[in-house]
Amino acid sequence: MGLDVDRIQAICFDVDGTLSDTDDQWVSAFERRLTPLRWLFPKGQVRPFARWAIMCAESPGNLVYHLLDWAHLDDDVGRVYNFIARRQLGQPPRKFWIIDGVREAVLALRARYPLAVVSARDRNSTLAFLRQFGLEECFPVVATALTCRYTKPFPDPILWAAEQMGVRPENCLMVGDTPVDIRAGRAAGAQTVGVLCGFGQERELQKAGADLILPSTGALAALLIAKEALEKTA
Repeated sequence: MGLDVDRIQAICFDVDGTLSDTDDQWVSAFERRLTPLRWLFPKGQVRPFARWAIMCAESPGNLVYHLLDWAHLDDDVGRVYNFIARRQLGQPPRKFWIIDGVREAVLALRARYPLAVVSARDRNSTLAFLRQFGLEECFPVVATALTCRYTKPFPDPILWAAEQMGVRPENCLMVGDTPVDIRAGRAAGAQTVGVLCGFGQERELQKAGADLILPSTGALAALLIAKEALEKTA
C-alpha cells in the first residue's frame, strides 16, 4: 500500500491522539493519582503501569461506544454528557495538551487543503480544544459524536465531512491514531494515514489497512509539502 498524494483534495483529522495529546494527558493524570502508592511499583516508577492501564482501557472504551452507537443509545448518552458539561460551566475551563508539531502542520496544510475534524468526542470539548490553540478557523467542518446517526468506525461522519467540503470521499485523506479511524476512512473510500503519536500500534494500523503510517501527525505536512515542491521543480 502507498499514499497517492495526487488524489488528496481534503484532509480529515481525528482529535484524540492525533491532534490532541489526550493519551499522555490521561496517563499523567492517572500517574498523579497513583503516586501515593508508588511503593507498590518496581523502583517506585508509576508511569509505565499508568500508560499500560490507559492503553488497556482504550479498546474496551471504543467497543462500548460502538455498541451504544449500534443500539441507537449514543444520543441518550450524549445528552447526559452534555448536561453534565453544562453543569460545570462555572468551573475553570479544562486545559488541553497538543501534540508537538501539530499546530504548525495544520497551519501549513490549511493553505493547501480544506480541513475537517472527524472525532467521536463531544462537540463542546472538541471546539474548546481548537479554540485553546487558535485552530478553530482552520477547521470550518467539524464532525463529532452526534453529528451523524453513526460515528466511527462507520463511514458516515467522513462522508458528511466530504460533502460539507465539496469533495468526493475518495479524494479525502483520513488521519488518525487508531484502527477505528483507519476502518472508517477505508469504509468511506478515502485514503488513510495512521499516526503513532497516540496509542495505536504500527502492527494494528497496518492490519486495519492504513495506506501510510507516520511517526507523528506533524510529519504529514512535511510529506505533502515536499511532494508539492518536487512536482514544481520537475
